[in-house]
Amino acid sequence: MAGSLQGFLKRATQKAAEDLTAAVLRVPEDKRNWSPMDQARTALDQAAECAILNGSTADLITTRVWRLGSDFSTFLKEKAELAQDWGAIQDLLQQNTARVIDVILAVPEEDLAQTVDMPWGPMTLDQIISYPYWNMCYHEGQINYIASMLGCL
Repeated sequence: MAGSLQGFLKRATQKAAEDLTAAVLRVPEDKRNWSPMDQARTALDQAAECAILNGSTADLITTRVWRLGSDFSTFLKEKAELAQDWGAIQDLLQQNTARVIDVILAVPEEDLAQTVDMPWGPMTLDQIISYPYWNMCYHEGQINYIASMLGCL
């Protein structure tokens, strides 16, 4: 399995979580909930998203069923509450990253081409198991951009 997609994603997803954490820690503590403009997201909001979605992606991979529905209000409320506490974000990020990695490693090679119906159309399981890695890398970049605006890079 070391050369498999799952093996790569184990290592890459763990590293992405570490890099995301490092990006948040580059932002001064008093600026982690700062937004550069009214609609822009804060560093903590983005990290909270990753922490929560790593868990819901683990559920999705396990069940192969989208369960979040089309009403994201519960997710948005949970994210807003979590985004107030870096310690809680960090704990959930570590917990859900470990969980999603375990689930990714359990996906049989022959299942990777299976599709899962999503609200925006079908996705293959290999795309879904790649999502936590991609999402954390994306948000690491966004958080680093906030840090650069604050002169922290």
